[in-house]
Amino acid sequence: MHKILVMTDIHLCEAGETIIGLDPLDQFQRALDHAAKTHPDAKALFLTGDLTHAGTPAQYQALKSAIDGYPIPITLLIGNHDEREPFLAAFPNAPQAPDGFIQSVQTIGDDVIITLDTVDRSLDSLMGHAGFLCPARLAWLEQQLINAGDARVLLFLHHPPHDIGFPGMDMIRIRNGDELLALLNRFPNVAHFFAGHVHRTISGTTQGQSFSMFKSTCHQMPMVTDVCDPSLSVEEPAAYGIIFVSNDSIVVHSEDYDIAVEAGAAKRDGASQVTADRV
Repeated sequence: MHKILVMTDIHLCEAGETIIGLDPLDQFQRALDHAAKTHPDAKALFLTGDLTHAGTPAQYQALKSAIDGYPIPITLLIGNHDEREPFLAAFPNAPQAPDGFIQSVQTIGDDVIITLDTVDRSLDSLMGHAGFLCPARLAWLEQQLINAGDARVLLFLHHPPHDIGFPGMDMIRIRNGDELLALLNRFPNVAHFFAGHVHRTISGTTQGQSFSMFKSTCHQMPMVTDVCDPSLSVEEPAAYGIIFVSNDSIVVHSEDYDIAVEAGAAKRDGASQVTADRV
């Protein structure tokens, strides 16, 4: 068994700027510190987009400083709040597909891990926030799935390809998500996909594909399903994902790391009776 971590929707701002009163850099740093302390054996950490809030060079430099020297290997994806050019200026060695999209393929254990660039800057993208996979990106993905052979495939991307029950967010999912799901369904070894964008822990199946989504490390989507507004945000506990991968299973956890600190510390301090009383 091995372990993979996921953090998403970091939304780093300029120094001193906050989102609904929260400091995204401080929130992210606490997530990084908690993950490094409690999961030092993780094989990889995926940051699944919206790395910054406005895609400025200063925000990417803040991200670069935050993750420099991090003990767990990090793979970066971009989201609708990111911009490719300043991202690549800060991270020139980030993997790219031949057409310049921020996409990658790697092997962890026996699994093939594919990351996608779902960012769309066309006039049809609802102010740049909806996702899209153009023919070039779909063709690249198809080739990686062919190259994977019989190996199990895990897919990471920012935008979900399907409706998730929040009308505002459903407006800005991948616009051609059905094309992506149809492609994935041609390859039975695609085991699971992981997305961000919605700022909430969600799991399920869609068109035969199983998926997991995670909270932001900053602000969260409230459980409001009757308002068509993608900007709704609340100060619920932040989280990151922990994926346990073995030959016969994929088990996905969500860790509300600020809440978990006290419980973890109590356990390490010998408060085993807490656990005994709950069993």
